[in-house]
Amino acid sequence: MDRVTLEDVYAEQFDFVWRCLRSLGVPAGALDDAAQDVFVIVHRRLQDFRGDASLPTWLFGIARNVASNHRRRAARKQAPLVDLAEELPSVGPGPAEYVQDQEAAAFVNRFMDGLNEDKRGLFFLALLEGMAIPEVAAALALPVNTAYTRVRRLRLEFQQALARRETAA
Repeated sequence: MDRVTLEDVYAEQFDFVWRCLRSLGVPAGALDDAAQDVFVIVHRRLQDFRGDASLPTWLFGIARNVASNHRRRAARKQAPLVDLAEELPSVGPGPAEYVQDQEAAAFVNRFMDGLNEDKRGLFFLALLEGMAIPEVAAALALPVNTAYTRVRRLRLEFQQALARRETAA
């Protein structure tokens, strides 16, 4: 197997790691620190990466542990973290599209907030990231058939939540 460098991993996988951390409940104000923690661990352990699992699967495991530590640390702090502005002004879509995107993202985040950590990881990897179920199963240490069944149930739960949202609107 060709050796990958930290620079390659960072350049190719930073966005994935960021999305992992965000979906695993790291507050926006702590994302920079959490991402840095992930890549410090990657730097220390990259030489041990044998490629038994895919790189995203390996990174998800690291991000999952880092997110758990950050959430635990934030819960112990007396002063809550204050979220920084998440979006910078851009020349992208107009205000209506922006509001729709924000409402959709908020809905997905609320849905994910209601999931336990295992379901949250499954939802993120399989449904948001589109990772193959066998790879998701490996990342979450689940039997493949169990992962397929749980993803099917999560899809149904999400569709039902979406239907309730549309009925209420």
